[in-house]
Amino acid sequence: MPKPSQPLDVVCPCCQAKLRVDRETGVVLSHEEPPKAKTFEDFTDAVKSFQGEASRRDQAFQKSLNDHRQQKDVLAKKFDELFKKAKEDPNDAPPPRAFDLD
Repeated sequence: MPKPSQPLDVVCPCCQAKLRVDRETGVVLSHEEPPKAKTFEDFTDAVKSFQGEASRRDQAFQKSLNDHRQQKDVLAKKFDELFKKAKEDPNDAPPPRAFDLD
């Protein structure tokens, strides 16, 4: 684990810029912009490139859709596990409220 005095390197999830942040003050020490988009000399090369990206976008969408469909099952399994744990150990229940003791 890095020392607290060392800066923290972070990649922006939106633009993929690289930031170096001071751990103590939270100040951005340096900023490195992501590489610029590729430019094309010929229009046909650009069309071919974008056609390839369409399939990549479709694959990413299908993966996201499958993850979303499975999310219901994952949450149900997590709930069942926590419910079993709560039944097994009733000592984890919250303490009674003060006004319920009267």
